Amino acid sequence: MRFLLVLVLISFSSTAQNTLSFEEGTVSPKASLSEIAWMEGYWKGEAFGGITEEIWSPALGGSMMFSFKLVVDGAVQFYEIGHIRQLEETLIFELKHFHSDLKGWEEKDEVQRFKLIKVVNNRLYFDGFTFEKVSDDQINIYALIHQKDGGTDEVVFNYKRPKE
Repeated sequence: MRFLLVLVLISFSSTAQNTLSFEEGTVSPKASLSEIAWMEGYWKGEAFGGITEEIWSPALGGSMMFSFKLVVDGAVQFYEIGHIRQLEETLIFELKHFHSDLKGWEEKDEVQRFKLIKVVNNRLYFDGFTFEKVSDDQINIYALIHQKDGGTDEVVFNYKRPKE
């Protein structure tokens, strides 16, 4: 199952409908963290046969930090930690993966980086990831997932703010 979870991007997939791939030689557009401030808060959803949650901090120090957790059959499968940070006059999405015992997937200094492609209305398109505001209480994150056979699939993470 672990191969389904690896968020390694390769190239644009013909099945991808909500994600884009960054074309080398292009430049990320101007953007600021205020354009994705709606991600702030606690989000819960379902994916990969389990429960997913993401927690996004308010912007501080030039970044919005997040944590992600996947729980299947009552057990943590993996975590992600990362941020969207202001880099000069644009944004970049960066993350690292961890097993349930917090041992890293990537090498010590390796970080997954996804450049901003464009901002359109309620969507921010990063290389292989799209963040979409559906409403104040619902978001979608679309991700291109690398498969063991070399292909890619677009996976949607539909999140809602849990009612207290």
